Amino acid sequence: MSEADAVWTDDVCSLDRVRRLAAMLDREPADLREGQALPKGWHPALFNHPTRQSMLRGDGSAELGVRLPDVGLPRLMLGGRRQQFLDDIPIGARVRRQSKPGEVVMKSGRSGPFALVGVEHRIHVEDASEPAVIEHQQYVLRPAAEGSTVGGAVQPEARSSGGARAVGAAASSAVRGVTEPASIEGAQPELSRLLLPDERLLFRYSAITDNPHRIHYDRDYARHVERYPDLVVNGTIPAMFLLEMFRTFTAREPQSIEARNVAPMFCNQPLTLSLRCQGEACLLSAQDSAGRLTYEAQVR
Repeated sequence: MSEADAVWTDDVCSLDRVRRLAAMLDREPADLREGQALPKGWHPALFNHPTRQSMLRGDGSAELGVRLPDVGLPRLMLGGRRQQFLDDIPIGARVRRQSKPGEVVMKSGRSGPFALVGVEHRIHVEDASEPAVIEHQQYVLRPAAEGSTVGGAVQPEARSSGGARAVGAAASSAVRGVTEPASIEGAQPELSRLLLPDERLLFRYSAITDNPHRIHYDRDYARHVERYPDLVVNGTIPAMFLLEMFRTFTAREPQSIEARNVAPMFCNQPLTLSLRCQGEACLLSAQDSAGRLTYEAQVR
């Protein structure tokens, strides 16, 4: 990645947006005020500038800070991310983000070809020379779902999400720069809770982050085109609830997060969120109602 490829974007860490995110997480919005530090891991609420309607991808996804390459694979998902928190972002402060595209790696899995595309973001407060947050993201581009049709009958079979799970697991384990979170052997969950991601929760997160990806709100598209059994839960939703559990248990903010999305999560399907800690490391995870791992992260 060269400096010539970098894209700079400006934003404000607005109190209104932060309070709306707090409300979504069932925290008291009025407890957050300008000048306070933005809770670590809440930065996805920033830099979601509106994308012109004509510039949206076919799946509805918006610009990601950099333009993704056209490799003939129309379906987009986030495979994993690594975040470092180096300084505070004060609520109300002006912020700048430097985004750089990474290399494109073509792969092949059980359900066909896919591509891994890296993006690096560095978030600066005001005119600070050093970033407050460094984030490496790995996106996965996949081919169109086999037999997808806008007008066809709904077929929420097991294979509808099985292919996505296979690609998701293969892609996330191949993420460059994002380490697969290590298991903490023998550790039992020290904190766990159930989360039911319903339509209201999906709507609120998409509204806060201006996320127009159709799999999160367009049930016909999710079922008939992407061949999922239902609306797909944005992986950042359980991640943020898990971070709230981390704060409750450790009474501190995270310094770094390495996470991967293992399998799709679906609307109105309960998730079990768990936290296990050993020393300075905590393993956060989400499992669906069948006991399958869907998300995991190692937090320090």
